[in-house]
This record gives sequence, structure tokens and C-alpha cells, in this order.
Amino acid sequence: MDKVVATALEAVADVPDGATLAVGGFGLSGVPNVLIQALHERGVAGLGVVSNNCGALESGLAVLLAAGRIARVTGSYIGANKEFARQYLAGELEVEMIPQGTLAERLRAGGAGIPAFYTPAGVGTQVADGGLPWRYDGSGGVALASPPKEVREFDGTEYVLEHGIRTDFALVRAAKGDRHGNLVLNKSARNFNPLAAMAGRVTIAEVEELVEPGGLDPDAVHVPGIFVQRVIALTPEQANAKMIENRTVSASAATGTVSG
Repeated sequence: MDKVVATALEAVADVPDGATLAVGGFGLSGVPNVLIQALHERGVAGLGVVSNNCGALESGLAVLLAAGRIARVTGSYIGANKEFARQYLAGELEVEMIPQGTLAERLRAGGAGIPAFYTPAGVGTQVADGGLPWRYDGSGGVALASPPKEVREFDGTEYVLEHGIRTDFALVRAAKGDRHGNLVLNKSARNFNPLAAMAGRVTIAEVEELVEPGGLDPDAVHVPGIFVQRVIALTPEQANAKMIENRTVSASAATGTVSG
């Protein structure tokens, strides 16, 4: 039952080229940066990534993206990641963009053993009708487009069929974890981490604080250990290395005045 692995490199040692990964995080919150860096150090390539976005501020998945290690992304947000947009438009990267709620449910469904489900999200758009560019040809044309999906009517409303997602591995980050793999996530860092943990056939968690079995309140556990196969404990330096995506300074702070 002790799922603790000594190092991040050891934890990802069996991730092969071409593997599919579900990765937790949203922007800079709850991103398993240490495990991602370990994959980068190993030189793993041709990865298929399922994640809300593909890194930000040259951190997280952006590290693998910039190194050309990612072949396909299933996500819901490109945002300000210029390299992500460049590779996509240049035809270097296959991208399946889907509604954010649909992505969340596809991961949850896959982890729960549900092969597919119907949702109204995307009905009447290219999400359902097909034609979304998955890969460009580098000259502005579409080399590969999404296929049409099944649409059915229930009680007078149309719904599109979406398939659950299962991946070879999942990488997640938690505030606390025990040796059995039970995880507690902190506030917004919950984001896609529980869903990614469910979807991976082998889920690897990096935890900021490792506690002994019994050290977690069962009612506070967000990811039961049944979904987690490996745990690595971060060093204090790794746990505290958290970036800020957008720094803002109020007018009062800039002029040295204090607002009451």
C-alpha cells in the first residue's frame, strides 16, 4: 500500500514515447511541474496530452511544448500561450479543442468507466457538425478536421454524443497526500486535478506535504487513493516554487498612498 516513489525521475521512468497523459492544472494553479520537468529530462517525445491548457509563462506543459515533445493536445484553452498557437497554426501540432465543461466530463466519465454520454454543449456548431481544424497544413489550409458526432433528441432537446477519455498516465499535484495515495487539494488547485487523476490508468501525484496514513481527515480527501498508483513528496523548495501569472499594481500603491 506504500505508493511513495523516491524521485520524480523514478516515478515517470516507464512513460514511453507516444504515451497519452492527462495532466491537472489550470494556468499556473495546481500544475505538476516537477513531474513534467522529469519527463523533459528523460527526453520522452510524441506525447498526446489531455489538459485544460498547455502551460503558461514557459512553465508546466509549455516546457514539453517548446521542446517539441508534444504531438497532440486535447484541451479547451490556448490563451496567451503564443508557442502553442504558433505550432498549431504551423501544422506542427494536432489540437482538439472542446468545450471546457465537456472536457471535464469526458475525463470524469472515463475514470468512472462510462464510455460515452450526451450533452447539449456544442449542438448546432462545428463541435457536433464536424469541421473544426485539428491540424493545419502550414499554409492556412486545414489538413485534418474533426468528424461529425452523433446527435440525438431527448424530450425535444438535441444532445451530442461525447466519449469518455482514458489515458495511459496522469500527472497531478496536491497540497497533501498520504502513502496510500489519498490526496487533498487546495482551493482553486482542485481544478482539473481530480478529473485527470481518475482518467489515468497509472496516476502519479506530486504532493507538497506527505503525511502518514491516518493523517488526513477522510472527509477532506478530494482524490481517493484507489485512483493513484504513485506518489512523490516535493522538497520545501519545490513546494514553494509558485509563479504569479499576472501581476497588477493599483494606482494607490504606485503613488505610495493608502486607500481606506
